[in-house]
Amino acid sequence: MHITLTGNLGSGKSTICRILEKDFGREIYSTGKVQRSIAEEMGISVLEMNQLMCSDHKYDHLIDDTTAKISRENPNKPIVFDSRLAWNFVEKSFKVFLSVSLSVAAERVYNDNRGEVEKYASVEDAKAQLKLRAETETIRYRDIYGLDYFNFNNYNLILDSTWCTPECLASLLIREAEEYERKLDAGELPPAKILISPKRLGAETGMPDFKLEKLYPQEIVTLVRTEDDFAVKEGMEIVKAAARAGMPFVQAKL
Repeated sequence: MHITLTGNLGSGKSTICRILEKDFGREIYSTGKVQRSIAEEMGISVLEMNQLMCSDHKYDHLIDDTTAKISRENPNKPIVFDSRLAWNFVEKSFKVFLSVSLSVAAERVYNDNRGEVEKYASVEDAKAQLKLRAETETIRYRDIYGLDYFNFNNYNLILDSTWCTPECLASLLIREAEEYERKLDAGELPPAKILISPKRLGAETGMPDFKLEKLYPQEIVTLVRTEDDFAVKEGMEIVKAAARAGMPFVQAKL
């Protein structure tokens, strides 16, 4: 089954894709790769393609159609689509959203070298800009596609990348994708799963043990959205017990 990977800005999508490609043999199709493929077919440069996209939304739809076409024509290839909206256009995929706390995302992008087009004066500046970009994307995707990009009901797995290494996240992502596919083959329709770090929810944690057979308890914690993140509404005892056991995640619902 194909995997579609999206998430918050600064959540580490590109890094995880490189690991999925190198260690798990997955072929990666990013939006940029699809753009290059279309530009080549049209006989224009990638820069010219970007300029066309800024002036006419039909090129957004062209990228979406091409993404769906690549998926349809390669049903047996282990492809990961690294794209904001591939989850909506790839017909059969395991839909993954990488979540990260706004504060950690801001630190990451501030410390990254992202070129002249993405520079920040401070971590607080990065935080403000990331928040504004997310709000802008929400409006843009709703206006163009009628989609709520940040609605977790769109995805099969919401995976917290705030306090976990990319290598462990990639491994867990593949494990969850394989479990999902096994359940589908058995005639089950697995519910969406939110896996979030106890540390992000305010529990004191030591070093999580990613070699545990169970990386999260079966009990489900109830969360509410706050202005910048999430807070526990019910189940803090589950969060604390998972932290004491060295589990890197808990299961949650909103």
